[in-house]
Amino acid sequence: MTYSVKEIYYTLQGEGAQTGRPAVLLRFAGCNLWSGREQHRAEAVCRFCDTEFVGTDGPGGGKFDSPEELATAVGEKWPGDVTRDRPYVVCTGGEPLLQLDTAAITALHDTGFEVGVESNGTIGAPPGIDWLCVSPKGRAPVAQCSGHELKLVYPQEESEAQPDCFAALSFDHFFLQPLHNDNLEMNTRAAHDYCLENPQWSLSLQTHKIIGID
Repeated sequence: MTYSVKEIYYTLQGEGAQTGRPAVLLRFAGCNLWSGREQHRAEAVCRFCDTEFVGTDGPGGGKFDSPEELATAVGEKWPGDVTRDRPYVVCTGGEPLLQLDTAAITALHDTGFEVGVESNGTIGAPPGIDWLCVSPKGRAPVAQCSGHELKLVYPQEESEAQPDCFAALSFDHFFLQPLHNDNLEMNTRAAHDYCLENPQWSLSLQTHKIIGID
């Protein structure tokens, strides 16, 4: 299998339960809820994405012809000792589970990495993932109903994307993350208030945007 990757770079995880952890970000190209092109945004299932995932022209991006080649590229971004540091890779997109398979997960493990995945939940996850975050979008049906964290962008207008639709699913952590648009301050207050009233949920802030890193 050839893996199409938008970018690979070293950073700090910016949101959710792993916030602040050094990580290699592995962004796969492509998504099943939006083409990534502005002319298609209005009719997309997910209309609020703020991520560039089209093509393979980002830093460290490209096409990788084998799981081992992909894992080597990820390993080259880690600055420390992979035998000592608990290195962590975040597989994201777009939608990473369109491409991330058991062979790639195994190769990343063999390189020394813990494997995290951020998915929209529409595709069942392969075995072997060490940290699975599901972030439901709009009316898209959720096929992956268990994992380590569920992170819901809030508010979303669709009735299928309200917090109580997911509260009974099997996740260890439940986060509301304010929708990042022109109403960010109001959205943050709404998420704050919802978490106070429904303490199953915690607030997730996009710290990478707050401190100005990628």
